[in-house]
Amino acid sequence: MFADRARIYVKSGKGGDGHVSFRREKYVPAGGPDGGDGGRGGDVIFEVDEGLNTLVDYRNIRKYKAEDGEPGGKKNCRGKDGGDIVLKVPPGTVIKEAESGKVITDMSGDNRRYILLKGGRGGSGNQHYATSTMQAPKYAQPGQPAKELNLLLELKVIADVGLVGLPNVGKSTFLSRVTNAKPKIANYHFTTLNPNLGVVDLDGSNGFVIADIPGLIEGASEGVGLGHEFLRHIERTKVIIHIVDAAGTEGRDPVADIYAINRELEAYNPDIARRPQVIAANKIDVIFDRENSPVEAIKAEFEPKGISVYPISAVSGEGMKELLYRVNEMLKEIGEETTMFAQEFFPETDIYGASDEPYTVAYDEENDEYVISGPRVEKMLGYTNLDSEKGFTFFQNFLKSSGILKELEDLGIEDGDTVRMYGHGFNYYR
Repeated sequence: MFADRARIYVKSGKGGDGHVSFRREKYVPAGGPDGGDGGRGGDVIFEVDEGLNTLVDYRNIRKYKAEDGEPGGKKNCRGKDGGDIVLKVPPGTVIKEAESGKVITDMSGDNRRYILLKGGRGGSGNQHYATSTMQAPKYAQPGQPAKELNLLLELKVIADVGLVGLPNVGKSTFLSRVTNAKPKIANYHFTTLNPNLGVVDLDGSNGFVIADIPGLIEGASEGVGLGHEFLRHIERTKVIIHIVDAAGTEGRDPVADIYAINRELEAYNPDIARRPQVIAANKIDVIFDRENSPVEAIKAEFEPKGISVYPISAVSGEGMKELLYRVNEMLKEIGEETTMFAQEFFPETDIYGASDEPYTVAYDEENDEYVISGPRVEKMLGYTNLDSEKGFTFFQNFLKSSGILKELEDLGIEDGDTVRMYGHGFNYYR
């Protein structure tokens, strides 16, 4: 079975807890704290595997979890980091947040490896909390929680050219003649169930990749039949070859057929409908009256609109060379860059941007510093990379939007004062 869509659950590893312990050695009556740090939780990573062409493995196994970090130990022993989990996907897989449908990343082009969820940071052992006034701290930082997401994986075929057309117009025959692909061909409506890929080799040219998008029907853009499942594969193509039964062997009007399919493309995604298109007027081998050929009616209708029409026979090969070289020229004009889907969902900031968990803001007179604590703040510290400019800006915005900055100002904080949060010290400036 060809599987091009799957819904899965992923979870990174929890950070190991920091340890609370004290040196207990002979002749060392007050050895001080020696609790080690917890290990980092494992990441959830996606990697492209060129040997895969479906998502069928993710239909069978739907839950994936990285390893948790180990807790710290005595004698400053750091806990072992949790192992990452690496999920292999075929090139062209788009990873989305399941509920919103927003794109997280597109595993295409140069994007071969993507860290989707980072594991929780390990907690600091009590050795880090010793001060001149508190030399035996009995507190250690817990490891940061794991992150989790429900994902929708969609495989969008990477091809330069897409073949579209109503059922039985000869797309599979066309593909089998011009490439090394061997699609299954039968005289039934909607016979092609899988997008078939093939490489077109042309003399004096690099050639291109072509995909037979399964036969569309009217209503496909509304999900009739398997419309959405198949239209998804045309989203990356740069040029569309619209194959039509010019001979009308099934009693249909070829001009009306072309308009019907273009309406489906427009309804599904207007951007696709605007892509460069050529019309392959197929089955001219069964048109016996060449002087009154229906191909002329197709040309009269679409060539004034800038759409070239090429009479061809997928069975005999007549007209195929001219069509393929024209398509190759169009691809050269467009360029080689792969169509990629922009990121719309950012796990680092979008998952945990809102929370109603409590926090406290207080002034510590003994140490002359302002202390912010609570599970909400602790989680945000774990989810945010403060070493990056983006992460630090995000954390500042969190402090402002949550009302923490206002509470600090109400307590009388001034520029240069120290703010402490779970082992992190900051100087406050407006």
